[in-house]
Amino acid sequence: MPGTLYIVATPIGNLEDITLRAKRILSEVDLIVCEDTRVTSKLLARFEIKKPLKPLHQHSDDHQLSYVAQEVLDGKNVAYVSDAGTPGVNDPGGRLVQIAMEAGIPVSPIPGASALTTAMSVCGFPTEHFTYLGFIPHKKGRQTFFKDVAARKEAVIFFESTHRLVKTLESLATTLDAKRMMFVGRELTKMHETLYRGTAAEVLAQVKATSDKGEAVIIVSPV
Repeated sequence: MPGTLYIVATPIGNLEDITLRAKRILSEVDLIVCEDTRVTSKLLARFEIKKPLKPLHQHSDDHQLSYVAQEVLDGKNVAYVSDAGTPGVNDPGGRLVQIAMEAGIPVSPIPGASALTTAMSVCGFPTEHFTYLGFIPHKKGRQTFFKDVAARKEAVIFFESTHRLVKTLESLATTLDAKRMMFVGRELTKMHETLYRGTAAEVLAQVKATSDKGEAVIIVSPV
C-alpha cells in the first residue's frame, strides 16, 4: 500500500503560527521534502523535530519529482513544505501534487498560514473577485505587468521581492488611476510588520519614510 503525501503549510514569519496538526504530521512522517533544507532545518529545530530532508525546488527536474512519488508508492509517508506559507503557491508543490495524483497516491492538505490570505484579511477591500499574479517579473515584462494590473477592474494581488518595493510603487503611481487605492503588507507576521494603505503615491511616501526591506504583498483595489 502506498503512503500519503502531505502538503503542509508552515509559518510565513512568526513561528507561533504553525498549527498543532502541522507539528504532528511533521513529527510522524518518514521524510520531509522542502524547498531549502537550511530553512526547513531551522523550523524543525525550533520544534525539536528530527526527520530526513530532501530538497525540491523550482529547478528540480522530473526525475527528482518522480523519486519523491516513488518513495510514497513504496509505503513512506512524506510531507512537502515550502520555505514559508502554503505550498503550491510559487513553488514546485503543484507539480509534485500533479505527479502524485496521476500515480494514484493519496494527497492530504494540512492548511495553515498563507501570505495571500493574510494580506487579504487586512487590506480592507472587497475581494469577492480577485486576480492573483504571483511575483512581479524582475526585468523583462515589468511595464507590461503594471499595465495589465491597471487595466483590471477586480482586485489584483501580487508579491514583490525585498528592496524592490519603491521602484514598483513608482511604476504603479504612473500607471494606475491617481485615485485608485492599494494596500501593501510588508514583512507580514514578522517583527517589523508594516501595513500601508492609500493611493500609489501615498503608499510610496509611507514606504520611503519607513523601509522597503522584506517581501511585500501588494493588493490593488477593485474599481
